[in-house]
Amino acid sequence: MSLIKQLWLTIVVLLLLAFVGSLLIGVTSSRHYIEQEIRIKNTDNANALALSMSQMEKDPVILELLLAAQFDTGHYRRIELRDPEGEIIEQRIANEHIEDVPGWFVDLVRFDIPAGQAVVQDGWQQYGTLELESQHSFAYRSLWRSSLELAGWFAIAGVISLLLASWIVRTIRLPLRDVVSQAQAIGERRFATAREPRTLELREVVQAMNRLSGAVRQMLGEESEKLDQLRRRMQNDSVTAIPARAPFLDQLQAHLQSDSDDASGTLALVRVARLAEVNQQLGHAATDALLAKVARSLKQLAHLSGDGKVGRLNGSDFALIVPRQHDLETLGGELKTCLEGLSAEHDDVISLPSALCEYTQGESRAELLASLDGALAAAESLERNGQVILTVPASSVLYTSHEEWRQALKQALGQGVFLAHYPVLDPKGHLIHHEVPSRLRLKEEWQPAGVFLPWVSRLAMSAELDLAVVSAALKDTESSGKPVGINLSAHSLRDGRFVSELLARVRSRPNCASRLWFELPQSVAMQQPKALQNLCKELLPLGCRMGLEHVSTQFGKIEGLQDLGLTFMKIDGSLSHDIANQSQQQSLLRGMCTLAHSLGIMRLPKAWNPALLPPCCSSWGWMA
Repeated sequence: MSLIKQLWLTIVVLLLLAFVGSLLIGVTSSRHYIEQEIRIKNTDNANALALSMSQMEKDPVILELLLAAQFDTGHYRRIELRDPEGEIIEQRIANEHIEDVPGWFVDLVRFDIPAGQAVVQDGWQQYGTLELESQHSFAYRSLWRSSLELAGWFAIAGVISLLLASWIVRTIRLPLRDVVSQAQAIGERRFATAREPRTLELREVVQAMNRLSGAVRQMLGEESEKLDQLRRRMQNDSVTAIPARAPFLDQLQAHLQSDSDDASGTLALVRVARLAEVNQQLGHAATDALLAKVARSLKQLAHLSGDGKVGRLNGSDFALIVPRQHDLETLGGELKTCLEGLSAEHDDVISLPSALCEYTQGESRAELLASLDGALAAAESLERNGQVILTVPASSVLYTSHEEWRQALKQALGQGVFLAHYPVLDPKGHLIHHEVPSRLRLKEEWQPAGVFLPWVSRLAMSAELDLAVVSAALKDTESSGKPVGINLSAHSLRDGRFVSELLARVRSRPNCASRLWFELPQSVAMQQPKALQNLCKELLPLGCRMGLEHVSTQFGKIEGLQDLGLTFMKIDGSLSHDIANQSQQQSLLRGMCTLAHSLGIMRLPKAWNPALLPPCCSSWGWMA
């Protein structure tokens, strides 16, 4: 039995005891009072009548008339006059009828009242003994009415007491429910803090759990900070604080192999021309400051243009990836304006040529960089801060205008999406779930997500696509009974109607909810932590799993990571590239796995072969 039910049972029992006890005491005291009053009445009436008889002649007729008159006007049960030998001289008896009082009540409170007695004198001699008993019917009626009134007042008081008890129980239940929720969250390795209740005992429990959560949060924060420091030390360039060549190229490779909307976008190269001469003119410290400023400007441009990334390829060359950005002219203009401003700040001592091109899914990284490097050399031969934009051949483009893409995507969504199936297995070969990237039929062919997702994002159709994928996945898992992993976009999460529709569709098939694994990019957790936390609170109670994909070394910097309730995370492929030969990368991944394990998050590396895992990594708790 729950604590609340026990509390209610205690309250009801106490109220019943108070009601029954008070009613019993009230009825008993009223009965005793009535008995006392009737006893006094019997005695007084007997004495008064006996005195009247003693003062008059003892004519039997007169005595009979006097006794009859008293009997008829006094509501008596019995009046008897006996001689000293006990023989009845005169007697009057009336039958008592109690019509409006229940018989059980009369039997329960039956009065035990002795008859009133008095001596009738004839001069100095005793003429007889007078006995008198009053009727009890009026007393029973009075006691019954007072008992009903008393019970009514007690019932009203009981209802008020129950309402008050209900309010008190609710004030206890709410903090108790918070305590239970916090305990469950800690059991699920979500170390949230709760508001302290007013109840002393509960407050002490909450304070203890809050201290535990605070200590764990502090420990996780320290581990996250250590992990971030390790990442910066091993992956970032010491001068510019941006990723060095190898980590940046791994990120580029991950984009080219991605199945998401990051699989296409814009790649740009920027060069600090004649760096050796600039170093001689400005000095080593000023040149380092210049390079750091170029890096900061490119990072700011990448942030304004989307979820971009910046890296330093060598001493003089910087690279910029801007996913989902296909307007080369606009981005090129913004980049050129930024670089010309930097050049002007140094009195045109430096030249910052640049080159841009589009990248698409499946392209060769080496060929892409080679062509862009040639374009950068051509830009360097132009005027100061020259720029070259490599255009994509028209024959490789499916549609040439926004309207054509919009109509084609609407038609494809109307025809339905096709879900590819890629099994995700644990180290023992057991199925965790199937990844189901979407395919749309465009130009009479099923096109992969990397082809149309950038345009879906640009045309604000992400919510429509994601809902179509969710519907198809629900049908798929309902028929096959196998768990599926569904990718949701960051754009959809910003749409309140999408979230409502998503919840409605999942709730419409509750038997399928436990087989749904929802994945969102790590950038969502970085940029929209509250929205992600609210979505987790809605989907997790339904049985769904929530996780992040493309998780990078910035995983530990996610705000409120311990409060999200994530089930799993998929490590970005760039981190696991050639892991067997990179001891520093192993240290980073070990730290990420330790942090995730502390939060009870399943680790799922992507784009790597478990057979190539070095022996030292076998204890990291991977799920492959």
